[in-house]
Amino acid sequence: MRGKLVLEDGSCFYGQLIAGACSTGEVVFNTGMTGYQEILTDPSYCGQIVTMTYPLIGNYGVNAGFDQSRKPFVKGYIVSEICDKPSNWQSEDTLVNYLKKHEIPCLCGVDTRAIAKRIRSAGTMRGWIMPDSTAQQALDQLLTVPLDNQQVKAVTTDCVYKMPNTGYKVVVMDFGIKQNILHSLHKTGCELIIVPAQTDAATIMSYQPDGIFLSNGPGDPQDVQYAIETIRELLDKKPIFGICLGHQLLALAMGGQTYKLKFGHRGSNHPVKDLTSGRVYITSQNHGYAVDEDSINNMDVIVTHRAVNDGTIEGFKHKQLPAFSVQYHPEAAPGPDDSAYLFTEFISLMAEED
Repeated sequence: MRGKLVLEDGSCFYGQLIAGACSTGEVVFNTGMTGYQEILTDPSYCGQIVTMTYPLIGNYGVNAGFDQSRKPFVKGYIVSEICDKPSNWQSEDTLVNYLKKHEIPCLCGVDTRAIAKRIRSAGTMRGWIMPDSTAQQALDQLLTVPLDNQQVKAVTTDCVYKMPNTGYKVVVMDFGIKQNILHSLHKTGCELIIVPAQTDAATIMSYQPDGIFLSNGPGDPQDVQYAIETIRELLDKKPIFGICLGHQLLALAMGGQTYKLKFGHRGSNHPVKDLTSGRVYITSQNHGYAVDEDSINNMDVIVTHRAVNDGTIEGFKHKQLPAFSVQYHPEAAPGPDDSAYLFTEFISLMAEED
């Protein structure tokens, strides 16, 4: 079926529509060459239409072991060329069948780099995937549908669950956590108690944790006021480590501010400089918001990491409290694992408080 992507600025991009039907979401682009299944199942993409800039997607198939959450939360998928005959020893099925199974609208045969250039110049915007034959009246109706701003509630766990181990006990606030983040933290020896995003501070402390972990997740951090209040109450209680959305929420809880980036950071090869060591790490990133540096200048914090490409804050730590965070995904999936050492630093922080 012939389909199209319509951006809110009126731009149209045409291609072949497979799986799903009409869909609306925030259109973003990812520059990764691999890891498409992990991207599709990263809850941080909830409510978004993801455009892959690499020209060929799907060449190594799909495997259930690559999933990063219970299901994909993306609103749509756009690729230049999709491979329907994958070749890899781990392949269990084709990406096309995967998209159809999960009813993810996918537009292929599109000039994805033109879409990326449009977003880079005009900024991230809403978009609609639909059949090319869609009547103007139906399109007008789609244009009136507001975007959801409660994505965290859609992706968080609906119940408390545990991952037993012999080491420090860590309560994980699940704002849309990737499975490999849990795996990376668990393999350090930590016992994990994963709780819903809405869990209050008193309940978290009732588990008698040695540390608190703030996960990645989707959307505008300022829409998650309930979590900001909870984190604020926990600041002087136990060591805290935040990643991605957790990094932004930690800054807000300390009194800082966040802002929306023009087109975000999404890919598996973003350079980040560790200001302490001077070393540059290649990181996996997926975020559309950043911590406002002016808002934390007078706070009792130190910026520890900075994006090489645009200078935005990629990490900070509190000068007095045992709390630190990074904007990127140190466990990768997809991407490099250069920054896995941060999980060990969290263990060290808990050991100091022991």
